[in-house]
Formats: sequence, structure tokens, C-alpha cells
Amino acid sequence: MDPTRDAPWARRGRGAGGVGGTAGYVWTTVDDAPVKELFPGIRSRPLWTGADGAKAQVLEMDPGSCWEGVDVHTPGPEEVFVVSGTFHDGDRDHPAGTFLHAPAGSWHVPQSAVGCVLFVFYPEG
Repeated sequence: MDPTRDAPWARRGRGAGGVGGTAGYVWTTVDDAPVKELFPGIRSRPLWTGADGAKAQVLEMDPGSCWEGVDVHTPGPEEVFVVSGTFHDGDRDHPAGTFLHAPAGSWHVPQSAVGCVLFVFYPEG
């Protein structure tokens, strides 16, 4: 069982002609997603995990929070959209509305002085 794809809080379409229109159509809300504290002031809310390991999540960072150590992107890239607040990647600030692509093997130190909410997608797990 995949913990996010098969989770009771993830809703499914009924296939062709039903809600969602196609088999595999899944939806959830951020409020329904379980909360996992990664570091003090940094929480992950898993939204979806594909059979191939791809995954989507929301990351919530409180004001003054900082990732512990270096966040290395393996096995594949990381795609980030700043939903609200200001995200700092260890080098520069990225305000709400910013999209970031971090290629496989790249790294950063996620942090936020004012807090932020991020949508994060890992196309290769």
C-alpha cells in the first residue's frame, strides 16, 4: 500500500464517465493531508505519490525556520512554487509567485525569515 496514493484522505475518481473522468484521478485538500514535522517549524503535508515514486506535497515553514543540514536533490529534480510568504534557499529570497527548478544533484538550505507555504513536486521521487 502506498501511504499517500492509497490513503483514506485521498479521494478517487470513478473512471471513465464518473467523477474525475479517468481511472487514477485523485484529489485531496491540504487540510485533509496528514502533517509530518520534518524539523522544528517545518512541516510536510503529502498530497500524492505515484506508482513510480513521483510525489507532490505542501511544505509549511514558520517564521525563522531553517532546514537542518543541506537538502540534496536525489534521485531527481525538485520543483517548487512559493504559494505564500517568502522562501529563502540559502542564497536569495523568493517571494510568493516564484517557481524554482532544482536539477538532480543540486542542493540548498531551505529557510524562511517571515514564513512561507510551498508546493513541492518531485517528478522522479
